[in-house]
Amino acid sequence: MTTTIDLPLKGMTCASCANRVEKALMAVSGIDSANVNLASDTVSISGDINMTALSNAVNAVGYQLDFATKQFEVKGMTCASCGSRVEKSLNSLAGVISATVNLATEQVSVVVTPKVNDAELQQAVKNSGYELVITSNIEKPLDDKSSTAFYHKDGWPVIGAAMLTLPLVLPMFGMLFAQDWMLAPIWQWILATPVQFYFGARFYKAGWHALKAFTGNMDLLVSIGTSAAYGLSLYLWLTFDGHHGSPHLYFESSAAVLTLVLLGKFLEKRAKKQTTSALQALENLKPTSATVLVDGQWQTLLASEIKKADVVKVRPGERIPCDGIVINGNSNVDEALISGESIPLNKTNGDKVTGGSVNLDGVLEIEASAVGSESTLSKIIRLVEQAQGAKAPVQALVDKISSIFVPAVLVFALLTVLVWGGMLGQWSQGILYAVAVLVIACPCALGLATPAAIMAGTGTAARHGILVKDAVALESATHIDYVVFDKTGTLTEGKPVLTQITALKGSEDALLELAYALSEHSEHPLSKAIVNFAQDNDIQLADITGFKVIAGSGVSGEIDSRAIIMGSSKWMTQLGVTLPTELIHSQGASVSWLAESTAHGTELLGILCFADKPKQGALSAVQSLQRDGIMVAMITGDSQASAEYVAKQLGLDNFDAEVLPQGKAAAVAAYQAKGYKVAMVGDGINDAPALAQADLGIAMATGTEVAVSASAITLMRGDPELVSSSLKLANATYRNIKQNLFWAFAFNTIGIPLAALGFLNPILAGAAMACSSLLVITNALRLQRMSF
Repeated sequence: MTTTIDLPLKGMTCASCANRVEKALMAVSGIDSANVNLASDTVSISGDINMTALSNAVNAVGYQLDFATKQFEVKGMTCASCGSRVEKSLNSLAGVISATVNLATEQVSVVVTPKVNDAELQQAVKNSGYELVITSNIEKPLDDKSSTAFYHKDGWPVIGAAMLTLPLVLPMFGMLFAQDWMLAPIWQWILATPVQFYFGARFYKAGWHALKAFTGNMDLLVSIGTSAAYGLSLYLWLTFDGHHGSPHLYFESSAAVLTLVLLGKFLEKRAKKQTTSALQALENLKPTSATVLVDGQWQTLLASEIKKADVVKVRPGERIPCDGIVINGNSNVDEALISGESIPLNKTNGDKVTGGSVNLDGVLEIEASAVGSESTLSKIIRLVEQAQGAKAPVQALVDKISSIFVPAVLVFALLTVLVWGGMLGQWSQGILYAVAVLVIACPCALGLATPAAIMAGTGTAARHGILVKDAVALESATHIDYVVFDKTGTLTEGKPVLTQITALKGSEDALLELAYALSEHSEHPLSKAIVNFAQDNDIQLADITGFKVIAGSGVSGEIDSRAIIMGSSKWMTQLGVTLPTELIHSQGASVSWLAESTAHGTELLGILCFADKPKQGALSAVQSLQRDGIMVAMITGDSQASAEYVAKQLGLDNFDAEVLPQGKAAAVAAYQAKGYKVAMVGDGINDAPALAQADLGIAMATGTEVAVSASAITLMRGDPELVSSSLKLANATYRNIKQNLFWAFAFNTIGIPLAALGFLNPILAGAAMACSSLLVITNALRLQRMSF
């Protein structure tokens, strides 16, 4: 959908800045135009707006879109029509970029510019008939629940209405045993009136707001339907001539429908809380206090008061209050609820620990490295909230249907009355059947079908160490038929070991000394393997000048006035070196060649070979994907021989070797050009372009922040088997959404005609309507029982 929005920018200083921002935004898929106004520091953007993509594009060129995402509770919503009205009221405000309602959590996520304040948002929602709750206004004392009066508790309307309704519906059961338990009309009226106008007041209030907004919702249908039954009963009672027994009244229908709807909403609310259990479990991981070293003394502080570089003591059984590095102690740490890793991990000096994990058996002293909103746990919670609050693409169709559904039902109910009354002369029956139509048609289940499934699915994913960025990622995952893995650190351990040193000139120690000097300043896994080997064997570190990294090829530097280079086979071949590959003893080894640049060319000095084992779950991960009909490939910068060896070990369908970092995205694009929907799995900085290019980017959180931010799904453990689990969960979630939508539509498609034809009385219609919502939520909760 093409829209135009104006967004504030931060960081621009001149016309070249504006040009860079415009160019970056125009490169985003779906954007038709982007015009920066340097004077006002804003940009006007037209096209198919995706805020995440726009923000990422602007950040990539060094600037920022100046907006914030806020979440609020909204009170009074009952169906998809309510959600649409709240969204419409907020989106009409200047400075609101987008507003998305999640009916399952009764929350709204609003993307706003700095000039919008919370009071404006609150007033807009109030004008549409609902209440936006600002967090500071709803803070309550800890014992608030126990001190709440019984008539303010959630269950009171259900209990009160049921107690008054029971005497009204008991005569229906008496009829089964030829017993006449029917109450006198005056008692029926006395019992039904409080149910109608006290316990049912919420429906009148919300229905009136809907009418004022020239729209309809569930409350309007319930209030009109039950009022019709109540009003018809009054009319029949007051006009009864008294000659033929008692009048046939329908007070029990109006009261029973209201009671059933209240019961359904109460049970629905309780069930909806279960869909947020994963998020609540993450919130509960945050410790409230911590033992911190202050001026040489251990003091107990609030966890929120910890600052970066503070030293924190964690005793056995306590939760770690922040991300940090162990500086003293040794203990096993349980990270199950954060990463999904079921086996406790041993932590000692120099190891990283994550806030929220449980220290099991030893005392640890930790130097805080990330606190508050920057901690891993806070980022996970934000991601889960973002995913659970997002709308799936299919929800757009549901919202469109909901917008016309209620008016259509009102027309259909009116036609029911006119047909039965005008054509058949049965006005009382016509009104009663119209009431059943109005009640069975309430679109509660329709509004819950998608968000309930997404919340349950993303919550289950988080519990297993899979973080889904948004609902679009879930849908993309259902179409994947080709998975492409990076090799080092993704399919393999990423910790290569030096296995062969062959000197072609001079001694092996001399060769290793040169390699050590070149590797000391490099972050490449092969360089780290050389450094570890050299330090273990007490090799002297030589001085080096002019150190340089040649991306995707190798490193170079000057050692003892000699220009030394070390790098890949491809680079050496490009330099004109003939490689004695027959001297390589290790099958499938990664190879680095050491050479010296001289006035006469490049002279080869030696060979270094490395072994990097496939991860323990790599083979089963590949096989699991292939069993599901998904092809699996690998992209690596390593040599052809090394890549081929790993590909054979794992049974891959394809692989690309000796690919430069900038070539990985092109390799993914080549698979896409063949018609495949591609998921890219990686963990390094050089994987980020390929992750962004793929139809679905999956990053290992054990890798770099850049890779994680470029991906749609983040795996909290470096376990390739989680890739298959992610795709299975996405498919299960979307299957669940389709099932929910089927049942939501089925109840209405079958129920409305049955009600109009007189086969469904209002009480049964009310029960069916309540059951439809519970069925949808219960079906969504099945996702929480998925195991991998």
